[in-house]
Amino acid sequence: MSALALSRRNLLISGGVGVGLVVGFALWPRRYAAGLNTAPGEHVMNGFLKIGEDGHVTVVVPQVELGHGVFTTHAQIIADELGADWRTVAVEAASAGPLYANGLLMREWDEGLGKSATARIVNGRAATMATGGSTSVRGFEGLLRDAGAAARALLCKAAAERWDADWQACDTHDGFVWRGDDKMRFGEVAAEAAKQRVPVGIVWRSGIANRLIGQELPRLDLPSKVDGSVNFAADIRLPDMVYAAISEGPAGDARLKSIDKAAALRVTGVTDVVETERWVAVAATNWWAANEGLRAAKPRFGVTGGLASDRGIVRALEAAFDTGTRLSALGDIGGAFAGADVLTQTYRVGLAPHATVETASVTVHIDANGVQVWTATQVPELAAQAAARALGLDADKVVVHPMMVGGSFGARYEIDLIGHAATLADRLKRPVQVIRSRSEEMRRDTFRPAAAARLAARVTAEGRIAALFAQIATPATLHELEARISGRETSDAAMASAKGKAEPAAILGAATPYDIPVHAIDHHAAMLGVPTGDWRGRAYGANSFFTECFIDEIAHTTGNDPFSVRMAMLGSKPRLAQCLTKVAERGGWQGGVQGSNQGLAVCAMAGSFIAVMAEAKIGDDGRVGVARLFAVADVGRIVNPGIVRSQIIGGLVFGMSAATGAQVSVRNGLAGPERYGDLRLPRMADCPKIEIELIVSGEEPGGAGELAVPPVAPAIANALFAATGVRYRRLPLIQDV
Repeated sequence: MSALALSRRNLLISGGVGVGLVVGFALWPRRYAAGLNTAPGEHVMNGFLKIGEDGHVTVVVPQVELGHGVFTTHAQIIADELGADWRTVAVEAASAGPLYANGLLMREWDEGLGKSATARIVNGRAATMATGGSTSVRGFEGLLRDAGAAARALLCKAAAERWDADWQACDTHDGFVWRGDDKMRFGEVAAEAAKQRVPVGIVWRSGIANRLIGQELPRLDLPSKVDGSVNFAADIRLPDMVYAAISEGPAGDARLKSIDKAAALRVTGVTDVVETERWVAVAATNWWAANEGLRAAKPRFGVTGGLASDRGIVRALEAAFDTGTRLSALGDIGGAFAGADVLTQTYRVGLAPHATVETASVTVHIDANGVQVWTATQVPELAAQAAARALGLDADKVVVHPMMVGGSFGARYEIDLIGHAATLADRLKRPVQVIRSRSEEMRRDTFRPAAAARLAARVTAEGRIAALFAQIATPATLHELEARISGRETSDAAMASAKGKAEPAAILGAATPYDIPVHAIDHHAAMLGVPTGDWRGRAYGANSFFTECFIDEIAHTTGNDPFSVRMAMLGSKPRLAQCLTKVAERGGWQGGVQGSNQGLAVCAMAGSFIAVMAEAKIGDDGRVGVARLFAVADVGRIVNPGIVRSQIIGGLVFGMSAATGAQVSVRNGLAGPERYGDLRLPRMADCPKIEIELIVSGEEPGGAGELAVPPVAPAIANALFAATGVRYRRLPLIQDV
């Protein structure tokens, strides 16, 4: 059973948006046999919704549950428009298909690559199903509301026929169709409703009565996670299945040189050793034996060319400043700087791991009917293509079951392990489950890219920036990522092909939200020698650290309050200004004076806004200690406040973890540390007091999943300056001397 087939086990037992037109539902095909399975007595209303004759409502969710609550938010949006009783709502994962494609994410990727926004459009629909980029709500809310409103109309039409009434005189709420005091349960008319045609001109719900939107409803995915009944990728068990551990070489063009196959086979439980040119795997009756066999085999790899190292990465970033491409400009930066006093500073950000609790796991079963894959993936369609390429099949022969994800932060875009697992299942002629060890997961991570920034500003006496010049040295990570996951290139070839390519995605957040009349931003594409990939917060994470620390330095250099300097430049961003004002007022801002231990930072991304105040100091052990984080966020119209609050808290802790620990070191092409504990991630005792305030807004929904990550590190760094008088200009936070 797939882990996402939760429709029966996730039934709950607990209990002002605008108006819009539903467009296109009447023209959509009404047959979904290929994509939706139905239980006895269950009827398909549309591609996102099924209703049972017993009254249950199953929402088909097109996004993978990464722990960000999408199973609940998507169900809540549809249930609200439908007028469902929340106690009867369940969810199931959508199968891969164009109906469920994430057009917004693909458009933003194309923009980040500097490509035409129509590059991925096929027959009027974006062609890739994907989860990420803080798009789960803002990219699907309208489509989900359309689906719920269309099904509501079908139910009303079916009930109206029984009552011999006008369907437009009917409405729905609490799981009933109503006409005055008359009512009929959804289940009573589900079969008839499924046969109706969707009328033209349906409108979304308005008003505040009988609404589910905005309520802090319990999450649908949590009960099974708490009681352990949900399956993650490593929980899959199939008849005759073997378990495999895998090892690949260092970053670069690594090839297997030698292996002690006999030593591996002597380990009790080991059944097979499979060698390829680039990797080796050991299969066994249990994963522990497989991993011990792999250790005993002692695989050795050779790499063509030099091996990546920490020093090599620093040199690569410095060398990248020799050649750059201007990607954003406003006004005449040369004229603005001519004859003026200019403040300059340099900042650096190191590699950061994803460090997910769950390491990558893939199970593959091949039989006469095709291929089945169980894995945690953000891109189910691309995962199917990876398995198909490995086996020389068409992708329509592969079915991917996207499992519940035990943390991703961008890591589960990667699909290389799926191809390896498919190859193993084909060679061994039996189902195989491949799990990466923690050390292998660290070595094979596609890190947040290292970056360096040279910033220069012309500043007024009040601390306002009249002109800003930013040079950002970092890899063309989105080019690299797309080349890997599209299957066009291997990891090392993708790094090489991204060399020298300037991309707008690399400077996200460098064009600050402030009113700066003149600016210029250059991307200096660097090749680090280690693979890089998507990371929670994307390039905003590094670039917000650069700009928000620089603004703090400017404020102190000119003798101004960092809060006042920021506020003076937010005239065109009233929503962000409100966040900053509330943080200062309610957080007890003391002006950023020495000894206050307080620092500020703001961020605007994915249609949302946030301001963060941190209180931090250096502990007796020499480590950064964060005592308090206070955040005010405006994410537009909120579906579920509890989920948004959890995402903000999670982002704050994630950003703090990368700022105060999680240091990655690269030696001889291998990244470390290999052990999770050596990352020095914060424990419960290290977590600060966290306070969150959400601004009530009628604006369109923005993203919440990544929003809190970028401002945390600069807020902490600025707080450390207020506490110690020492400026920290590197991430993880290391004192510059």
